[in-house]
Amino acid sequence: MADLSSDAGSMTQTSPFKGRPRKRIQPLKAWRAVKALLADKEDTAQVFKVIDALSGGSDERQFFRFMGMETGKRIIAEKRNILQTLNDRETLSRLPEGSLGHLYYKFMSSENLTADGLVEASEVIPDREKIPEAAKIYRNRQRDTHDLWHVSTGYGRDGLGELCLLAFIYAQTGNRGIGAIVLFGLRATSRSYPGLGLWKAVREGYRLGKVAKWLPGTDWEALLSRPLDEVRAELNLGPLVHYKGALASVQALEAHKAKLAEAEAMKLAA
Repeated sequence: MADLSSDAGSMTQTSPFKGRPRKRIQPLKAWRAVKALLADKEDTAQVFKVIDALSGGSDERQFFRFMGMETGKRIIAEKRNILQTLNDRETLSRLPEGSLGHLYYKFMSSENLTADGLVEASEVIPDREKIPEAAKIYRNRQRDTHDLWHVSTGYGRDGLGELCLLAFIYAQTGNRGIGAIVLFGLRATSRSYPGLGLWKAVREGYRLGKVAKWLPGTDWEALLSRPLDEVRAELNLGPLVHYKGALASVQALEAHKAKLAEAEAMKLAA
């Protein structure tokens, strides 16, 4: 088996992704993608476009940090493909109740998701495959573990949960593209739910990301069979106090709106 960890030594002077010291920021490209994302929040491809346009050198810095860890070197040397592991639903379903892997299985099943759901969306970045194999393994691993971060942190796939998790990721990676998505998304969402504590919830996500262990360097495969409480303690993942409070307020408001709409519909039908 080839030792891909040696790739890092040959890439210390240039970017492993672009072959140049620093990737150029593309604000206009990012703004177009942000507008498209705000118009259609399910258009996940736009997320990758924003991140790519504003990432600058953050991907490279994160990659070299990963390669400076024994876990990172081992993952690269073993050519791990966590997507295969996370798509093995039969094995995940047999893991102990309450374990990270079993809860991930239940989360994906309840949301009707697959681990490779983000692969197609990420292909909008044309040069994604034109990087060394070691860097590709790292980058794909970060993409494919997104929903593991959901389960580990406790953030749901509701709009607020996604924003809070992105704030957490921004704190961990310093990727300005992710920070931009959080800022624009939060401003738009707050207009619909003013005074419900959304800003506090997102700031909490950022703060928790700052104090947590660095999740991009996590040996997720080794944690899947362990109880979620143990995983959260090991990764120093704190409680989501403001998120849960704000989410409850949003859900209560939506329920109230639904009742009013139902009452109005009954009046019109009478």
